[in-house]
Amino acid sequence: MMQILTGILALIAWLLWFAPFVRTPRAQAKPDAVDHRGRWGMFLQLASFVVLGLGPRASLDSWWRPALASVFFTLGIVLAWAAPRALGKQWRIEAALSPDHQLVTSGPYRILRHPIYASVICMLLGTGLMRTPLPRLAAALVLCAAGTEIRVRIEERLLAARFAERYAAYRRSIPAYIPFVR
Repeated sequence: MMQILTGILALIAWLLWFAPFVRTPRAQAKPDAVDHRGRWGMFLQLASFVVLGLGPRASLDSWWRPALASVFFTLGIVLAWAAPRALGKQWRIEAALSPDHQLVTSGPYRILRHPIYASVICMLLGTGLMRTPLPRLAAALVLCAAGTEIRVRIEERLLAARFAERYAAYRRSIPAYIPFVR
């Protein structure tokens, strides 16, 4: 029974997480700066979720795993709803800048430079806590962090090239995707 309930909770969390990305219109203008290497980061992030599904499921005989998973799901959903709203039509799947791109520092971008990536990590942790033994969750987290780092570095190069000192100051004052970690 616990497996069914946690499965339903995870499904609802994922639907709530995906909704803002489907609802928020993406940039239509042809980008003038694109770096397709970010796809490697997406591949590693996706692979991290595949790792969660491999092998036997974790035992959910204690209360702490679903409780902690719920916290991560909630954080992930909140960030996923706030970040695309703050980006508006600048939101893209690819690492790219439009000719009229603005540096967004409002909403969740006041506390994290990459809140969408933070939300992905939260969803990974929530999902992993619901179904995956801890060693496999740790391996998935390493893969996801590697993919996130690739994407962050590529996007930050684009933003630094466009916004120079303004982005450098923002980068010095705001953590990337883990609060309090610079």
